[in-house]
Amino acid sequence: MTTLATPGTPGHPGTAAGTTTSPDLTPKVRRRRSKSSGMDLTWRGKVVRYVVLSLAAVVTIFPFYAMVVLSLKPAAAIQFPQSLIPTNLGFAAYDRVLGAGNIWTWFGNTLIYSVVSVVLVLAFSAMAGYAFAKKKFPGREAMFWSFLAMVMVPYHVTLIPTFILMAQVGGLDTYWGLILPTLANAQAVFLMRQFIMDMPDDLFEAAKLDGASEWRIFTRIVLPLCKPILATLGTFVFLWHWNDFLWPLIMGQGTDHWTLTVGIASLQQQDVPLNMILAGATISFVPIFAAYLVAQRYFQEGVTMSGIKG
Repeated sequence: MTTLATPGTPGHPGTAAGTTTSPDLTPKVRRRRSKSSGMDLTWRGKVVRYVVLSLAAVVTIFPFYAMVVLSLKPAAAIQFPQSLIPTNLGFAAYDRVLGAGNIWTWFGNTLIYSVVSVVLVLAFSAMAGYAFAKKKFPGREAMFWSFLAMVMVPYHVTLIPTFILMAQVGGLDTYWGLILPTLANAQAVFLMRQFIMDMPDDLFEAAKLDGASEWRIFTRIVLPLCKPILATLGTFVFLWHWNDFLWPLIMGQGTDHWTLTVGIASLQQQDVPLNMILAGATISFVPIFAAYLVAQRYFQEGVTMSGIKG
């Protein structure tokens, strides 16, 4: 009668007395080792990624941290790098800046310049983008690419001719003279056209069959679907105008039409302490940050959709 070798008996191949480890276990061991090695590489990659992102975040946030901390320091106590330590803080610089009469005038001018420009740029670029994307008319492509060619022209090349033109029509020291030349934004028109082109044509044909007018199609269909790109574009346009310095500088012949950027820059010529200048810079930064927080959800959605569409 033949007996079968069981594990633990000398005849079993898995014991030390018989053959060595079963050949079937070798691939498993290899797979287990390669898997653990891959996990180690993945863990190391995550650590490196977090370290790099943390360093990038510190480098990005540090200028804002220094601006806020130094604005809270006494004027005579600013010394580098000791002043970067958040001790002996106060709001004396903010009280002096906000107590100045010009700061509120500059703030109001900047707000008017930015908000009105954002509304008009979005309105004109949305209408132009819809026309270039969905309307067919003679010379459409030539007109669009000619208009887009404005992007390749340096801003400073057109600065002097635009200033002379606005001076001849009486646009100096006026809000409309400050705002009007900035409304023809080729980049905004291009972004709106690319976004609207991806909308299905069947949607517009169905609206026309229902008797909807062009204006109703634009206001009830195009604009609601363009909320993400409008929020993204509006944030950028607001940022451009709020931080604009050169154009408000040459258009504002008097302090009554200066913006915050021009006004804060003028403080450096008046021997104003550094903490007051940084306090003004901090005040001018708050509306930009608040605008981003308001449009954050639409902004991220617009950036994501733009990246998906390529």
